[in-house]
Amino acid sequence: MRQRRFRVGALVLVVTVVLGGWSASSLASSAQRDRTSAKPVVIGISLSLSGDFSDEGKAAMRGYKLWQAHQNAQGGLMGRKIQLKIVDDTSSPDQAVTNYTNLITKDKVAFVLGPFSTLLTAPSATVAHRYGYAFIEPAGGGPAVFQARLNNVFFAQPAPAIRNADVLAHYILSLPKSKRPKTAAYPMLDDPFAAPPIQRLKKTLEAHGIKTVYSKIYPSETTDYSPIIQAVVNAKPDLIAAGTQSVDGYAMAKGLLQLRYNPKFLYIENGANSPLEFPSKIGRANTTGIFSSGDWFPQANFKGNKQFIKEYVKRYGGDKSGQDIDTTTAEAYSCGQILTEAVQKTHSFSNTKIIAALHTGTWHGVNGNFHWNKYGSPNGNSILVQWVGGKLVPVFPSSIAVHKPIAKPKWHG
Repeated sequence: MRQRRFRVGALVLVVTVVLGGWSASSLASSAQRDRTSAKPVVIGISLSLSGDFSDEGKAAMRGYKLWQAHQNAQGGLMGRKIQLKIVDDTSSPDQAVTNYTNLITKDKVAFVLGPFSTLLTAPSATVAHRYGYAFIEPAGGGPAVFQARLNNVFFAQPAPAIRNADVLAHYILSLPKSKRPKTAAYPMLDDPFAAPPIQRLKKTLEAHGIKTVYSKIYPSETTDYSPIIQAVVNAKPDLIAAGTQSVDGYAMAKGLLQLRYNPKFLYIENGANSPLEFPSKIGRANTTGIFSSGDWFPQANFKGNKQFIKEYVKRYGGDKSGQDIDTTTAEAYSCGQILTEAVQKTHSFSNTKIIAALHTGTWHGVNGNFHWNKYGSPNGNSILVQWVGGKLVPVFPSSIAVHKPIAKPKWHG
């Protein structure tokens, strides 16, 4: 009987201690269990390591892996090492959907981060939303992403893609009328990231008297761009504003070079904004004077940018100034920075808590300070960049420019 009384008394004592001291006991809290666990935090990512977007996919992978290495050197996330599970989507939206479904339902990753391009991001974000996962993504800023009205999307660039070319319009309209282009051509890839910004630009410039002499959307399956480029040249525009992704962006520049057509203003939306890849496609000397839009540059004074450049050069090589770093690498790195900040602020690995937190305040990355509307569209502006002296530099707006815009010279060779 005494033993029974002792056991009952001991049980009451234990229950009393547990109920009374649970909130104060860090060892019993779920957050502390996370911090002391040796199990890594697995983050799933689908990237285009083959196919049309492979250059950008590999650039994004460099950014994600660089963030992983940096953050693990800082102790990981809440004391747990970060493990990336990266799978190839072959630049296919269907494969990206399959990848994210498997990462979430079969691999049961803690978090997911986004792929490259609006084409892959839009359907992938829907998968993440279905399972309640935050979707911080580096390069899916087209209207299709935000029109889905998902609360889990956070685009890690300062402006949505629809406004990519607004900065070019602002620059052109800042010029005296005598120095503005009189005519313009708008070749556009049938892609939700590429065409809409150029259509918006076209409407703005037409409203200010700049005549459209060519405008065409060409299929995403196009492999021979020569008829398109020849038609643009035949129209003899002062301004060519090409709505492109990378492959057709390179082709547009090479085609104009081969035809020796030199417009007063040449803007290539994507492809020309790759400091690493673009010079290898047309020759560094031929890049001079070409405009594009960007969101990251080495001289930027954003969170961790100097350390990012230093660690990139140490790991991947290149110019110590950071000039050889692809913007997609910086965008992917920023995704990791935002996730780190969210985990630290919420003290949690809960996607629900992180989604709620990201809808308030300002968040920081090497390519900007971010705040989003309720569907993940950022509220900032893109930067007009131009190739000057073999380097891609910000030239407008003047408040952040490191060089004045220059006139495009003739093709070099």
